Amino acid sequence: MTYLQTGQKTCHDAFGRETGCVGSGQDAEFCAGAPWLEPRFEAGNQLVLDRLTGLVWTRDANPAEFPVTWQEALAFVARMNRDGALGFSDWRLPNRRELRSLMSHQTRRPALPEGHPFRNVFAGWYWTSTSAAIGPAHAWYVHLEGARMFYGGKDQSYLVWPVRGRGNGILPATGQTRCFDLAGREIPCEGSGQDGELRTGRAWPSPRFALEGDAVVDRLTGLGWWRGADLTGRLVNWEEALAAVAELNRADPRRRWRLPNINELESLVDCAAHSPALPPGHPFREVRAAYWSSTTSAFETDWAWALYLDKGAVGVGQKGGRHFHVWAVGGGQAAQEAPP
Repeated sequence: MTYLQTGQKTCHDAFGRETGCVGSGQDAEFCAGAPWLEPRFEAGNQLVLDRLTGLVWTRDANPAEFPVTWQEALAFVARMNRDGALGFSDWRLPNRRELRSLMSHQTRRPALPEGHPFRNVFAGWYWTSTSAAIGPAHAWYVHLEGARMFYGGKDQSYLVWPVRGRGNGILPATGQTRCFDLAGREIPCEGSGQDGELRTGRAWPSPRFALEGDAVVDRLTGLGWWRGADLTGRLVNWEEALAAVAELNRADPRRRWRLPNINELESLVDCAAHSPALPPGHPFREVRAAYWSSTTSAFETDWAWALYLDKGAVGVGQKGGRHFHVWAVGGGQAAQEAPP
């Protein structure tokens, strides 16, 4: 399984009140994705191994000490390699999936797993090595206060958290294969340290998607998606989104559909594409700009996570508003549930 559980353990209604999970259709009812290990981290004095992903992080989550531009962040990591920092010379700026893999959707300030061993964690934006396809003068960053992921101008200044190791294959590659400078101009990838050069993560199968009736099976993650990517045909609020998937199950009880959690939605993103940020030649119909997930925001529990598929961004929306569309997914949780 090539995506992680979100870490969410509690369920909340549209007003943010904690409620029972059974029959809710929410993230914490299913806990879909690769389960977290216990203990998850193995910490030394200066390094931390994430046993779930196989990646090694600096224990100091702010080794550059001050915010830097994107190019300065890449240069800082290159300098670490020249100096053999902490005994290694294979450090890199993490790609967006690697940095998001540290996020917990049960916690906030910072949005890291409870009991994590990291030091000097700043509740702000951290750079990734992944350029934004929708605007290559921008790069993706993740906010450690609440786990949002958006993109900012490469000339702006944010924090650096280096990573090393190839991982254990549980995280898929982002799909990015090209490299860009601060102005968004394409440049040769060699020696850049960018996502498009390193392409770390599990390689995508080809073809990635397989049609099975009304479902599309993603051969990368094992998830089965409803082929029509707009279940309701209109914008709905969060409770209406959950209800629409429940109705789909009543209409077809042979299949067990659910509203996807935010990691499942993000797994569809191709970081080389935008509008939509899906792999070229995908077989989906009625693709819309943004989708509800089943994952409540731990920062404000009357909000829920959403994927902005035109950009590939991960943000939130207030549960009571008709902000987003609905896309149903099946499979990917426990062994007893195969993709439809």
